[in-house]
Amino acid sequence: MLSVTRVSPVDAELSWHGKAPGAAGRIVEFATEPGGPWTVLTYAPLGQTTYRHPDLIPKTHFYYRVRPYYGPASRPVDVTLPKGAFTKAEQRREHTWAPPRTIRRAGVRTSPVRRPSAAPTDLRATVMHANGIRFTWTDHAEGERGYLLEDRPRGGGSFHPVAVLDPDINSFGLITLPNEKRASYRVRPFTYGERSNIARMTTGERPAGRGRG
Repeated sequence: MLSVTRVSPVDAELSWHGKAPGAAGRIVEFATEPGGPWTVLTYAPLGQTTYRHPDLIPKTHFYYRVRPYYGPASRPVDVTLPKGAFTKAEQRREHTWAPPRTIRRAGVRTSPVRRPSAAPTDLRATVMHANGIRFTWTDHAEGERGYLLEDRPRGGGSFHPVAVLDPDINSFGLITLPNEKRASYRVRPFTYGERSNIARMTTGERPAGRGRG
């Protein structure tokens, strides 16, 4: 069950409850029309039951829903990048290794996405430069809605999605953030569970002196 509270004229607070056995987490989505299109706000861990959506467009209807997502994660790999910032010169380089792609492999056994045997194997992380990593893995999932690349910076408490990829992708290059010089990574095929009810809120006038962030 999902509910939304307007905590200021342009700030929303969502809360939900309910069980989702076996889920990896929940996605939180919003739209400005009851039929969508829907935009993902966050991939929330199972223990999270609230979300704040701030600095909204004034005098607008907002619609929210949550739904669990399922799918087994690969074994993690640890990556340590060399020192160096992502400079303008790096930005101008051709990162031909980075776009998501499908590398066809013969003789790979597959399983429905929610089974443990659908977990990716052979996850490899190749350091391409001081801020770039190419990931490849073997895809064993059937019927997935996509893949999540998740990371946990060294010293962090849990994994969080850093990229959402299309179905059947098994190669992707990540340009990292400064706090990801040392991190663990894993990949997860996913599919969605049942949607929650839709919760609606209408924003008010923006308070004087407050700009949109």
